[in-house]
Amino acid sequence: MAVDTWWDALPESVRERVDGFVLNDRRLHAVREVLEAVQALPEGPRTPRPGLHGCQEMVTARHQALAGRIAPRPVPPRDTETLAARIGQQSGRLAALEALWDGDTDGWMVDLVAVFDAPRSEVGLATIRHGSDLRLFDGQVPPWPEAQEAIRIGTALAERFDVPFHFASPDEPDDQATRWRATL
Repeated sequence: MAVDTWWDALPESVRERVDGFVLNDRRLHAVREVLEAVQALPEGPRTPRPGLHGCQEMVTARHQALAGRIAPRPVPPRDTETLAARIGQQSGRLAALEALWDGDTDGWMVDLVAVFDAPRSEVGLATIRHGSDLRLFDGQVPPWPEAQEAIRIGTALAERFDVPFHFASPDEPDDQATRWRATL
């Protein structure tokens, strides 16, 4: 059964909740809602229920259908003054700043992290994302703009606090790249 047919088979209340999640840019919640609802539907002999991938396709289709109405999430400030103030509020001695690749169902992002000694800890300062990975198919990246922004901010903060800045894989996403410090 096609994705649209499964969408139409869902109860109206489920479709409304899914659209609510989509409109609030909460895609994973929408996928979970669809998956649970689809699993509760009766299965016919020639129409297997969609799995996780099929549910993601359904939510992607809803995202596209509602694109003009989706409320963008506010981007937390990531200017050096705001992030420097956040570092200053932490206890412990700043040891380094680090940029790390991370990813989710929408694509790649870079997390900017402050690494502390005494006590050893890490504090996430900012998550930098410049679009979904559909950019790869459109030929819009590389270079990765989130990596370039992380380098600019991380370098400025590292100079300000006189600590090293580490970004093991600035040219391509690699969430297994070597860390500045192997363990906390």
